[in-house]
Amino acid sequence: QVQLVESGGGLVQPGGSLRLSCAASGRTFSSYAMAWFRQAPGKDREFVASISASGSFTYYADSLKGRFTISRDNAENTVYLRMNNVKPDDTAVYYCAARAAGTSYLPDNYQYWGRGTQVTVSS
Repeated sequence: QVQLVESGGGLVQPGGSLRLSCAASGRTFSSYAMAWFRQAPGKDREFVASISASGSFTYYADSLKGRFTISRDNAENTVYLRMNNVKPDDTAVYYCAARAAGTSYLPDNYQYWGRGTQVTVSS
């Protein structure tokens, strides 16, 4: 069982930066692939980025490459999402998810989810 708690969301101006964190419980964090998804009002949940259990491999939604960076600290049981040059279209609830297997871009493949953290990009 893995429990996930996101933090770091808030209001940010266009062009600004934000770092989201996801703290995981349990001693097996390093065996889980992790991912970030987001969901804007009226839209489906959307893949943002994923990272392998070791942290060696990362994957991004094509539209977000170059602006977002996913990383993890297995000693701290935490995964991060660095968001640079944010845009109003990045406004959404951001969720982290864990999977006891390789990474995936499909939300249905993840067994554990946090409650999400709201990111609002507005001037």
